[in-house]
Amino acid sequence: MAKVLKDVRVLEMGTFITGPAAGMLLADLGADVIKIEQPGTGDPFRAFKGGLYSPHFQTYNRNKRSITLDTREAAGRDQLDALVADADIFIQNFRPGAATKLNVDADRLRALNPRLIYCAISGFGATGPDSQRPAFDTVAQAASGFLRLVLNPQNPRVVGPALADAITGFYAAYGILGALHERNRTGQGRLVELSMLEAMCHFNLDDFTHYFAADQVMGPYSRPSVSQSYVFVCADGKWIALHMSSPPKFWEGLAQAVEWPDMLQHPEFADRQSRIANYEKVVERLAPIFRSRTLSDWCERLSRLDVPHSPVHDAAAALATDQARHLDLRVEAEHPSMGRFRTVRCPLSFDGERDLAITPPPVLGQHNAEILGDPV
Repeated sequence: MAKVLKDVRVLEMGTFITGPAAGMLLADLGADVIKIEQPGTGDPFRAFKGGLYSPHFQTYNRNKRSITLDTREAAGRDQLDALVADADIFIQNFRPGAATKLNVDADRLRALNPRLIYCAISGFGATGPDSQRPAFDTVAQAASGFLRLVLNPQNPRVVGPALADAITGFYAAYGILGALHERNRTGQGRLVELSMLEAMCHFNLDDFTHYFAADQVMGPYSRPSVSQSYVFVCADGKWIALHMSSPPKFWEGLAQAVEWPDMLQHPEFADRQSRIANYEKVVERLAPIFRSRTLSDWCERLSRLDVPHSPVHDAAAALATDQARHLDLRVEAEHPSMGRFRTVRCPLSFDGERDLAITPPPVLGQHNAEILGDPV
């Protein structure tokens, strides 16, 4: 596949997820991403069972090269400056003020290279009363109003992956690519700034729009009821998800699948608004029916009648489907010292071509000699 960012060099001083995720997205498109890490320990996400190659680290650091520099010292600062002179993009996700202490603040680096696009990611913003607050994924989800929408009100426990971290990384890459496009016209770089709070508020836009436009404060069941989304347990204990949306044909197909021909004549099923208003009753009526057959039975019936559905897969099952295999979603490569690395490929295709080549995440300082002329 064409490496659409093959001539772009990125310096990433990212730790944990937000900065590394932004760097990985650019690396997946072919950018040369050099991850700059602290000597000895590297990105804190590396640490795992006495080693420095954790699954967490592997997730967001493929297709990169790693070097170690202490930019607080003159030698490390000079090496960094030499790299900045030829770089297109610099990414960091430190708490505001930390970059200055590390000699990698935007003013200094952009003075060295006016074409540099400098991306600074923070938790709550570069300024303001909360700018120095520590922020991690759950904090950002909660502060933005998003976490409330995915909590079970009867048992409020944090669930799911680090959405705020990953989403902020996506927005960072989005901003960087916009600045890169502008630079092609103006020749000047930009300071791109965003926070986890801003990213998650924007991602949670539907919630705010309903509040502004309809004075409606959404809850965890607001979207599922409107979209008519359900999860049911089948006879074999496996789960199936349905997203029925608006077209009546899906409900007509479901009525046939569950062998309840007059289902849509019952008041709670009569039309979309009735199903929304009676969401819990719909669940109560359908749940026992879905418990009567196995998952495979339901999938066969629903597929035949074009009802939107899917088994609720785990990671192994999701990649084992015929469609996932057809799309070559799983890719792998061999690291010279860490062995086989498996991951999910970049989802984009260009002119019908998928990029199936992958470079495993680097070990700490793996490319010191290649880039800096220093031993690992």
